Amino acid sequence: MLERFFPDDYQKSTYAIDFGRLYREGIRGVIFDIDNTLVPHGAPADERAIRFFGGLRNLGMDYCLISNNKRHRVEPFARQVQAKFIENAGKPLKKNYLKAMEMMGCTLDTCLFVGDQIFTDVYGAKRCGMRNILVEPIDKKEEIQIVLKRYLEKVVLLFYRNSQKGRGK
Repeated sequence: MLERFFPDDYQKSTYAIDFGRLYREGIRGVIFDIDNTLVPHGAPADERAIRFFGGLRNLGMDYCLISNNKRHRVEPFARQVQAKFIENAGKPLKKNYLKAMEMMGCTLDTCLFVGDQIFTDVYGAKRCGMRNILVEPIDKKEEIQIVLKRYLEKVVLLFYRNSQKGRGK
């Protein structure tokens, strides 16, 4: 039952993912959450994020930000990193994952989602059949509703890690 929440991959950081390898595997578009996936919650794009997106462009990858935050949070960040974006995304609903994929001209075979939350980010991507990577949150300081969800995520991650041990990962 918990498998529906298991990420396809789990990485320490967005910045630790080998996007060159993913490009060679056929990934051409990446959908990103913003807060605690790319920068601490509420922070503007920093130099690392700006360089990171420049590197994706140099690889030939397209990208789109989808966030449950409002436009006044998402648009300035997207402008800084030259990204397409969808605000008020309603994750984990499928609609805006698919819209982001369409905005990039990708298919499920050529698109990837990267985010830090299981019950919104990963679950929404899995509901679409989209490959996904869960990353550890950048900052431990979070809004109370997210802190509460993190306790449940710990349970899911415990089962996920145990399932990976059985696979030799």
